[in-house]
Amino acid sequence: MNNKIKEWLPVVIIIALIFLARIFVFSPVKVEGHSMDPTLHDNQRLITSKLSDLDRQDIITTKEPDNQSLYVVKRIIGLPGDQVEMKNNVLTINGKTYDEPYLDEFKEQFKKDALADEYSYNSAFQEQAENATSFTDDFSVTVPTDQYFVLGDNRLISKDSRIFGFVDHSLIQGKVILRFWPLNEFKLF
Repeated sequence: MNNKIKEWLPVVIIIALIFLARIFVFSPVKVEGHSMDPTLHDNQRLITSKLSDLDRQDIITTKEPDNQSLYVVKRIIGLPGDQVEMKNNVLTINGKTYDEPYLDEFKEQFKKDALADEYSYNSAFQEQAENATSFTDDFSVTVPTDQYFVLGDNRLISKDSRIFGFVDHSLIQGKVILRFWPLNEFKLF
C-alpha cells in the first residue's frame, strides 16, 4: 500500500497544482464573433492571466456590464481617470496621441471598399459598413475610478464600451497572454 501511495502522490500533486493554477492564475478562452478582427478571429483559443497588470492596449477578457453571463474579448483603451477622445480616427488619451497599428489593415480595407468583402458573411454588417463615414465614430469620455474603457478592434461592428459602458475592474477575467489555437497561429501577447 505504501508503494502505491508513493507512486501516485506525484501525479495527485501535479493534478492539484494544475487545478489551482486554472482557478487562480490562468483561464482558457474561446473567441466568439468578429469584434476583434483582424487581431483575433472567431473560434481561436486563448489563455488569459488573472495575475497580470492591466495597461492601455492590452487585450482582456471581461464580463459584459449589461449581460454578465457573457464573456467578451476586448482591448483596453482607457484606464481609470483617463480622458479618452477619438476624432477623425485618431485616438488621444490625456492629450497624447496613440498609434493603433493593429487597426491599419481594416482601416485600409475600409478606405477601399468599406469592408464589403470582409463582411460578406453578414448583410447587416455590410450595410452598416457601407453607411459608415469613418472606421471609428468620434467620441470623448472620462473613465471613472476602478473602471476601464474597452473597444473591439473591429470598430464598425463591435459591441463595446461605446454601447455597454465602462467595465468595472471586478468584471475583468484576465489579460490575454497567448493564442494557442489554431496551432499555426500560435502567438504570445
